[in-house]
Amino acid sequence: MDQLWLVAGLMFVLQAREGHAQIEPLVYDEQLLWVSGGAGEVNTYRIPLLTFTSRGSLLAFAEARKHSSGDIGAKFIALRRSADKGATWSPTYFIVDDGSMADGLNLGSVVVDEETGSVMLIYSLCFHLYQCSPSSTMLVESLDDGLTWSAPRNLSIQLGVKSFAPGPGFGIQKRYDPSAGRLVVCGHGNIEGDGVFCILSDDHGRTWKNGAALKSIPYNQPKQNLDFNPDECQPVELQDGSIVINVRNQNNYHCRCRMVVRSLDGGETLPVEELVFDHTLVDPVVAAGTLQKEGVMYFSNPANSQHRVNMTLRWSLTDGRSWESEALQIWQGPSGYSSMTTLVGNSVEDKKYIFVIYEKGHREYIETISIAKIHLYGGR
Repeated sequence: MDQLWLVAGLMFVLQAREGHAQIEPLVYDEQLLWVSGGAGEVNTYRIPLLTFTSRGSLLAFAEARKHSSGDIGAKFIALRRSADKGATWSPTYFIVDDGSMADGLNLGSVVVDEETGSVMLIYSLCFHLYQCSPSSTMLVESLDDGLTWSAPRNLSIQLGVKSFAPGPGFGIQKRYDPSAGRLVVCGHGNIEGDGVFCILSDDHGRTWKNGAALKSIPYNQPKQNLDFNPDECQPVELQDGSIVINVRNQNNYHCRCRMVVRSLDGGETLPVEELVFDHTLVDPVVAAGTLQKEGVMYFSNPANSQHRVNMTLRWSLTDGRSWESEALQIWQGPSGYSSMTTLVGNSVEDKKYIFVIYEKGHREYIETISIAKIHLYGGR
């Protein structure tokens, strides 16, 4: 039986290589979207998110931190919008303002409902419980392709008041059974009682429930170096309907690399039997990007075990079980959080590109937020 599985696996790899042998990513275009430094009402832009809408517009979000570069403090949610697939961008406008909160908002996951066209942005308030309590999970929604946004809605009425920081990155709408059509947003918990948690909606975001959990060890106790402490995460769906979640390894448990865990039941559970450590994906403890496109998995992070430098794109023809030996260096210098998106369309041009948004600097990675348009086939 083991030999049969081995043969089947080798055939899968060979077929995948034949189907995607032409993949040769290059940076086709790059633009700075935000520059930090204290201009206007914003001190620092951080935590970039990116998505295409169902109508083909490109939306880029960031935390606009008002008074410092720190995680705690008052913020806006900044948005820039492109109606021409990243060629030109709108001016920055703020879609959420948390006022003067001591422990303000934290981004966040954006999820697009392909059936309704709704764009939902989920974020937290008072996540660190600094001079405030309890924490809240919030949602704003756009029904007109990102042009206008609803007032914030507090999901904690449905989910409870446990501190939950979505993403950062994107949520998914399942395309395949089990639970096709379900919205799945994953993130991490707070302080000692940490871990990866997912929230689920089966009615296009009107109501939400708690789903899968991969809890830290020791749970609800202070952490030390090398403890098991899964953190910020990005889910993607495979063609078999399972959900793969790429996870920040906060305390470097087992390795200085990424954790990967899989849900087989639509985000209801995350069995420990489905947890692996991906030693190829060396990581300095950071939020990273993951994307599934045309049967290929892409991964972006600052590929360094110690420092946030060397923003790199990797790709896998085996749903992340192995990675190609080649890699694309997007930026060799300081680089931090990243997120990716692609337009899901049938045109030849749309199949050629993915977009990577990331924190980029010359001295520090928090200096700017940049977006790179990646041609997947060497410019061909």
